Amino acid sequence: MSATARDYWDLTKPKVVGLIVFTALVGMSLAIETVPTAEQLRAGVLGFIGIWLAASAAAAINQLLDARIDAQMARTSWRPLVVGKVRPWQVLVFAGVLTALSMALLVLWVNVITAVLTFGSLIGYAVIYTVYLKRATPQNIVIGGVAGATPPLLGWASITGMRGEWDWAYALLPVLIIFVWTPPHFWALAIFRRADYAKAAIPMLPVTHGVAYTRKQILLYSVLLLISTLLPVVVGMSGLFYLGGAVVLGGVFLWYAWRQLDPPDAMFDMRFFRYSIVYLMALFAFLLVDHWLKPWLPGSGMVG
Repeated sequence: MSATARDYWDLTKPKVVGLIVFTALVGMSLAIETVPTAEQLRAGVLGFIGIWLAASAAAAINQLLDARIDAQMARTSWRPLVVGKVRPWQVLVFAGVLTALSMALLVLWVNVITAVLTFGSLIGYAVIYTVYLKRATPQNIVIGGVAGATPPLLGWASITGMRGEWDWAYALLPVLIIFVWTPPHFWALAIFRRADYAKAAIPMLPVTHGVAYTRKQILLYSVLLLISTLLPVVVGMSGLFYLGGAVVLGGVFLWYAWRQLDPPDAMFDMRFFRYSIVYLMALFAFLLVDHWLKPWLPGSGMVG
């Protein structure tokens, strides 16, 4: 059986990577205060491609290292490496080529700081999380979430790194939001798939500490998430348009988090999981639109 272009595309986890690069795009946009210059557009486009290639490489490496686990779990048993559509050496070469292209693009045509941060994120997710954290501690998704939260910072760096100007507070706020969002997002799925994780001997929180404890942790992180999403307004990074979106989206998220303490049916956790994806996409869309509308909206913040 020969590998097809679709098989290689599936190795990159396109839906997951799509969300990642969207948040990186928002990070780029937040770093541009007015109409982007030709140099900023060039750095943004090349940075976007480089970050996308690196995220795709990390996804492929993750599947290579997790093939045994994926084979035991219903939601991943279809993946091309598991069913034999691609061979391990093909995945390794594919991921290596993507990584090399990403690093060459970022180092030569964007800036070194973006390349370093992107490579660090790739290693953090594809190696440290996948090889060690995922199997070592029920806090795996919390600690490993650092790597998954960095795309807005990478996008910001692709624009600001080229002129040596950094504003860490503004660059890190979107990172904080994704970091706090990750545990309730993933634990909702882990509750629904806890039998699979137990079968694969992965110490996810619902497996090691029980479902009831995990549900309480989801609610706690959901409260922290709502607070963290208000910080861009507090520091003047975003204005009333974003605030309205954050409050409405966060209110629905909190309702899900509260309701999942005593869910109405077995599928509620999956509905929460799916909403959490829509939530993050919509929240970052509000960040993006607010940033470009702020010169015309009363009460909108201005990036220092």
